[in-house]
Amino acid sequence: MKRREVEFRSENPAEMIRADLYTPDTGKGPWPIVVMGGGWCYVKELTMPEYAQYFLPEGLAALIFDYRCLGASDGEPRQHLDPWRQIADYRSAIDALWFRDEYTGVVDRERIGIFGISYSGGHVLILGALEGALNRRVKCIVSVVPVIDGFACSKLTHSTLSFRALKALVDEDRRNRYFTGKHGHIPHSGDAKTEVVTWPHPETKEVFMKIKATTAPRHEHYSTIESVEHVWAYDVRPYLPRIVDTPTMMIVAEGDDLSQWDMEIAAFNLIASNKKKLFVQPRSTHMSLYSNRSHLEIAATEAAKWYRHWLVEPR
Repeated sequence: MKRREVEFRSENPAEMIRADLYTPDTGKGPWPIVVMGGGWCYVKELTMPEYAQYFLPEGLAALIFDYRCLGASDGEPRQHLDPWRQIADYRSAIDALWFRDEYTGVVDRERIGIFGISYSGGHVLILGALEGALNRRVKCIVSVVPVIDGFACSKLTHSTLSFRALKALVDEDRRNRYFTGKHGHIPHSGDAKTEVVTWPHPETKEVFMKIKATTAPRHEHYSTIESVEHVWAYDVRPYLPRIVDTPTMMIVAEGDDLSQWDMEIAAFNLIASNKKKLFVQPRSTHMSLYSNRSHLEIAATEAAKWYRHWLVEPR
């Protein structure tokens, strides 16, 4: 697949978003396109290009971007994860595809899909609801192991003691920001028995460090502490009944105890659209959809078939 580095303005004209545009090796545009953003502390080189490899043979292009404050994109404070700014960055990517002449003849503006995984799996559900209620630019959604309720996920995955320690750190950081204006930082994941972390999943750190060492050197395994406050206020469910017509696929890992597969399935049932599909991937985990090649291939192939049906095949 062909890759081209691109950039476009965010909702703040002083902050540029940087992305990679992937197009098929054969044929010519305009191609249907999938806009892809990452999860917690992701950069555009982390896992998503591996999923895109399965989309391009179906005659799709892919635009994979770094949120502001992460990777190659502008924005301060660095490593700050505000889900509403991240959703706005998805919309800025779609704006660029719609309004900038350089994409004319390259992508089909009338056939835009969105992809999200983990934290951004929730983002694309919210975005699909918002776009569906406004100008209907999003024609198809794939949400992989989405975070549905940030506070519930956080509390369920922590022990009582580690959650107390995390809450104390969040409270202390809020006080420090009030008096100093400076952000504190917290590890993305790790062993909550030895340090305060956002997500107490040692396997996540192991997988992400391997990816950082190979394909995603810009990944930094920490965030601002305020990012934890944002995820605690995050809940996808109120938006799901507003997805009334947009084709939506949710891919769930059987037994996922990070983003909670029972919560995901309950959320899927709240989506109003009858153009929806739930795929429960057996004998997998949240992290195996990153680290296990065969598990990733199964999930990516299911997503590719969904995009092909709704974006590529004539309606």
